[in-house]
Formats: sequence, C-alpha cells, structure tokens
Amino acid sequence: MKESAKYLKIVEWSDEDQCFIGQCPGVIGPCCHGENETEVYSELCTIVDEWLDLWKKEGKLLPPSTYGKGIAKKLVEVI
Repeated sequence: MKESAKYLKIVEWSDEDQCFIGQCPGVIGPCCHGENETEVYSELCTIVDEWLDLWKKEGKLLPPSTYGKGIAKKLVEVI
C-alpha cells in the first residue's frame, strides 16, 4: 500500500468554478481541477504522493493519517 492511501482524498463539483476540484485534508487544500472527475482524482493522487515524498526527503513528520477514522461516514451523516 502506498503511503498516500492513508489519506482521504476528496474530489467534488464546484458550481462556482464549473469544474471538479480535488483536495486532501490535512495534506493539501484545493490543488487541482478539471472537467473530468476521474482525471482530477488521478492528478490529486499524484500531487499527494509528491507532497509526502518531499516531506520525507526533508525529514519532516507526515501528517496524521485520515484513513480508517470514519471520516467518510461522518460526512454522510451530516448530509
């Protein structure tokens, strides 16, 4: 499993921008966008991998994992 799999990644439609926007809470805010949801997700995964690799190379601690914390379930309950 890649290190980046430990982090929740969100791709959502923006009415304001009229495109999909990707972000990874705790790692990076809105950082990529496009008209194709799958392509935005793929780009987001690449960006998160790059950020985590950079932090490791710089000897920085990685942010706490958001995987397995029930965040998606909590989001559904709010809706």
